[in-house]
Amino acid sequence: MKSITFRDLQLSENMEKGIEDLGFEEPTPIQAQAIPYIMEGRDVIGQAQTGTGKTAAFGIPALEMIEQDINRVQVLVLCPTRELANQVADELNKLSRYKKIKILPVYGGQSIERQIRALRRGAQVVIGTPGRIMDHIERGTLNIGGVSMVVLDEADEMLDMGFREDIEFILSKIPTTRQTILFSATMPGPIMKLTKRYQTDPQLIKTIHKKLTVPHVEQAYFEVKPHTKPEILCRLIDIYDVKSSLVFCNTKMGVDLLVEKLKTRGYLADGLHGDMKQQQRERVMSGFRKGDIETLVATDVAARGIDVENIELVFNYDMPQDEESYVHRIGRTGRAGRQGLAFTFVAGKEMYKLKNIQKYTKVKISHKNVPSRSDAEDFKANLLSQKVKDTIDEGHLGKYVHWVETLLEEDYTSIDIAAGLVKLMLSEENR
Repeated sequence: MKSITFRDLQLSENMEKGIEDLGFEEPTPIQAQAIPYIMEGRDVIGQAQTGTGKTAAFGIPALEMIEQDINRVQVLVLCPTRELANQVADELNKLSRYKKIKILPVYGGQSIERQIRALRRGAQVVIGTPGRIMDHIERGTLNIGGVSMVVLDEADEMLDMGFREDIEFILSKIPTTRQTILFSATMPGPIMKLTKRYQTDPQLIKTIHKKLTVPHVEQAYFEVKPHTKPEILCRLIDIYDVKSSLVFCNTKMGVDLLVEKLKTRGYLADGLHGDMKQQQRERVMSGFRKGDIETLVATDVAARGIDVENIELVFNYDMPQDEESYVHRIGRTGRAGRQGLAFTFVAGKEMYKLKNIQKYTKVKISHKNVPSRSDAEDFKANLLSQKVKDTIDEGHLGKYVHWVETLLEEDYTSIDIAAGLVKLMLSEENR
């Protein structure tokens, strides 16, 4: 069965560019099923776990349907917590990068005066917690009379937190001609009552949540700043003396840029992504299997079909968009009964995504400190020391001994000569 691409969904060029910037190569199951129905104007009930790409499932069609020249609230998204409201706002802002849509999160704990000023300036998409949204409606600072789509994200969580009356109050203030989208991980009785009362002939979409298990893989994460990622990746490859690693980036451009940086530093690296011709892909994979390429940088889609048993370490250089992608990625190591390693780089608010991954995989991902440049140098020095010992044990050092003796005659000590050679070799490696 052919995979659905975002292009198959017939989105605008600006939306496709925003999606590509986010690194989404193809829709997740909930996105592939929900987006077409929402774009048709249907009410939708989506049963899907956190971390399966729900935000983009409703966010993409919502942003596509915004009338950009009308400066009023057209889409309202209700979330159970301020953290989720912020996450949704961040993702919608990234998706709408080329569309210039005004998106505003409103929630408790933030200055209400600042929110009032922002609402007066105008917003086309408002994302917020039910209590604060209701507060603004009652104050007359939020007019939802022109809302054409309302989204209840994680509806079961909102009901568990006692927001039912608030939700019903808010829905009663929105025109009945609206489109109502509801996402929930479970479908208890109160949710079904909401759907019957506030939705019209909704399309039910249910994605099966696979059991996510990854044996034989030690998992850890590093908190990093985006601009430090290349340096930290190189340090880890050096410290763990990795001869076969797979590095995941979210975008084709990201793959190309990282490969260029790795090659400049002298690493045996190459990349795989969707823009490459089959002949190029086969050449790269052949080099990776033979060991001519030690670090393979790839996007999720391009990595499909990679079946190499001796991958020692998988790097999530960019955080995957959902936990199933995470499991598919790290499942490339630890094969054939071997112990594997999987390291994830986490920057800023990506910590929320990491928590979702841990929650649904039921696996502890341990925190590791970022190794310092000194740690990497110490490792290289130890590695060099071992190589020197092995070389001495092998013998056949006659002419080299003579060369050292010549230096000794010039009043250099053997310690000075050895230290100078170590410094020279390590600086050559670091160039």
